Amino acid sequence: MKNKRTCNAVFFAFLVVFMVGCKKNFLDEKPSSKIVLPSTLGDITGLLDNPAFYSFSSPALAIISSDEFEYRDYNTWKSLPTVAERNTYIWASDLYEDLPNLDDWFTPYKCIFYANNAIAGLERIPLTRDNTEKHNYLKGWAHFNRAYFFYVLASNFCKSYDSQTAANDLGIPLKVSPAIDEIMQRSSLQETYEQIFRDLNVAKQMLEKQRIPSEQKNRPSLAAVYALEARIYLNMREYRKAEFASDNCLALYSKLIDYNSVKLPNTTPFSRTNVENIFVTCTTSTFLGMATGKNNGNIKIKESLLNLYDSEDLRAKIYFVVANGGGLVMNRGYFGAGSYPFTGLATDEIYLIKAECVARRGDFNGSMSVLNKLLINRFPTSKFIPKQVTSQQEAMEVLLTERRKELIWRGIRWEDLKRLNKEGANITLTRLLNGVTYSLLPNDPKYVFPIPSAEIAFSGITQNLR
Repeated sequence: MKNKRTCNAVFFAFLVVFMVGCKKNFLDEKPSSKIVLPSTLGDITGLLDNPAFYSFSSPALAIISSDEFEYRDYNTWKSLPTVAERNTYIWASDLYEDLPNLDDWFTPYKCIFYANNAIAGLERIPLTRDNTEKHNYLKGWAHFNRAYFFYVLASNFCKSYDSQTAANDLGIPLKVSPAIDEIMQRSSLQETYEQIFRDLNVAKQMLEKQRIPSEQKNRPSLAAVYALEARIYLNMREYRKAEFASDNCLALYSKLIDYNSVKLPNTTPFSRTNVENIFVTCTTSTFLGMATGKNNGNIKIKESLLNLYDSEDLRAKIYFVVANGGGLVMNRGYFGAGSYPFTGLATDEIYLIKAECVARRGDFNGSMSVLNKLLINRFPTSKFIPKQVTSQQEAMEVLLTERRKELIWRGIRWEDLKRLNKEGANITLTRLLNGVTYSLLPNDPKYVFPIPSAEIAFSGITQNLR
């Protein structure tokens, strides 16, 4: 896996931006791998607590590629400021053309780099009676962050996990050291997921005393560990394990927002610290077309998706706003006043994971019971009619429709498309631009995003097939 020829592109770039905004005594630029590690618990807290890096950290490619919106017309699409945004929308073979690097790849690795420095720094700070609790929490925080961003990368730049092929499918470079000049070739997908779960197991032990989310939602909790496990196992199609993780999460933290309490109209319906948030991240700001709010007149939510919402559904009134150019676009969501899509972990997603897993093991009435705990908070109290079904198939149809409606604009739909097509859903996506139809077939290699050319050129890692 290792090759010491030259620095990976992303890690070489860290030399330029390493630890901006934190204490200068260990954060100055260093032209070698011997960067001074953080030396105090305060240094490490500052390293992990920098929202400028960690908050805007998830790929936007998944939202652009999905089936939740469309550009207003051909000229709007053609006038987009980046070739990558245009190409991603039509699933082009060459997404980036001459764009050598991309935040969607670079930023998660930057977050992993900080986590690695925190872990290495903690190894140099002896445990004492006075610092044990904080030391353990920081260790759990760093391992959680590393797992979270390894998974972010794997879910975008790798195939869907398949237990029959994972040992041979390509994973990601597993950078677990703060050394700049150590190249990591791509692991197998199985090795990637094994590393993710190793980190989560450490986080689980170390975060035992921080069981529920704090007001600082960029900081993880034990509930966040279980929430992330639930998301990962669902997308691995390990439904029993996903249900177990969702149960553990909801046993610790299960708060929901009653949408009847959201005042309308409201351009910022949710605060960044709202009670449903378990762990907060949003997309990188690379692609301006993904900005939320009525000023984004370039896009509109697809009519077929809008038609899924019942006339009494409060989500339709809260999630969408009329754009300046007409049509409905996304209102600001769970990231408060932020303009980019929320991609973090929240309780509504965990209820939906739990409900789907219950249905998949045959308890369709039980699945509706879980779902209704969520939906009663999404309709006017006097208008809510509990969902009822008569078969497992009907339950699955209801649940997957509710996932689309509840989790819109969160980057989750792309993962669902990959997972459900592996299950045989046979979902084909289409775009029509200037009389030309573009299609993405089920299980197409283009469901895996290409690695930016700068990374390939610097490290020689294997590119994804398109």
